[in-house]
Amino acid sequence: MDVLNDILDTLNLRGVLYFRTDFSSPWSVTVPDLSQAARFHLVVQGHCHVQFPDGEAVDLGPGDLVLIPRGRSHVLADAACAAAPELETVLKAVGYKGDGVLVVGEGDPNATTQMVCGHYTFRNGADHPILRALPDHLVTSASVRAREPWLDEMLRLVVRRVFSDEMGSTAAVTRLSEIVFIELLRVGIGQSQELQAILSAFRDKQIGRALQLIHARPADPWTVESLASEVGMSRSRFAERFSEMMGTGPMAYLADWRLQKALSLLDDQHCSVQQVAIQTGYQSPAAFSRAFSGKFGLAPTEYRRNAA
Repeated sequence: MDVLNDILDTLNLRGVLYFRTDFSSPWSVTVPDLSQAARFHLVVQGHCHVQFPDGEAVDLGPGDLVLIPRGRSHVLADAACAAAPELETVLKAVGYKGDGVLVVGEGDPNATTQMVCGHYTFRNGADHPILRALPDHLVTSASVRAREPWLDEMLRLVVRRVFSDEMGSTAAVTRLSEIVFIELLRVGIGQSQELQAILSAFRDKQIGRALQLIHARPADPWTVESLASEVGMSRSRFAERFSEMMGTGPMAYLADWRLQKALSLLDDQHCSVQQVAIQTGYQSPAAFSRAFSGKFGLAPTEYRRNAA
């Protein structure tokens, strides 16, 4: 089974395009926090200075993309600045209704900054070592794209569709952007040792096999001993290597993954809490409710009611 595909499906990865820009200097905007989301900005033309609250900053040129995995607030501008208006303020000032191009300023049309801006959302409560391993921001430069033809082609397709204004363009872009996210994970290995270890675990003959077993059969009564036996390793060596690569022990990973699957199943109104408990390996609905409440701070029935 494709473990990464199962993870992203269960966490409910969804791409959302929220606008394309045409900014004339001077311009700046403060993008607010967005929980359970990963923002991205792709520069098509011009220049963008991205500044974070901790003082770190990156400069983007044509073809560059920044991914901000945890959706933290940041400032976009044509140059470093002490303060910038909130995004909502800018949208109201120009009368932007959510369709077409966000135009700010009336400068030289040949010297504007054009970007494609969007974000990826995840199910409320979504969590996984791969998300925690992502850096605070991940930059993919034009030079990196030149070495990654698949990612480069996907981004070119996104830009062509966004600027085509044809029927179905937005839907096509959101689907393409989800593929881009997967490619960005792979390309971003060099920017995070933790991410590199996790993606290496997926390809590892023994740890990768253990992950496949957990994801294919999460309800099975797995133990460290049974998983180690399945992949031909000693109990101690298996537990040690799994923890080194995934950043968590095999039983902790299994327990967390069962609860992530439970979130996904609870979104299905035709699946009872008892059925969810059985399909995620709990001996009783009561045991499942205790584990779920301990992780998410509310009972499964309350989560379902809120989601509905």
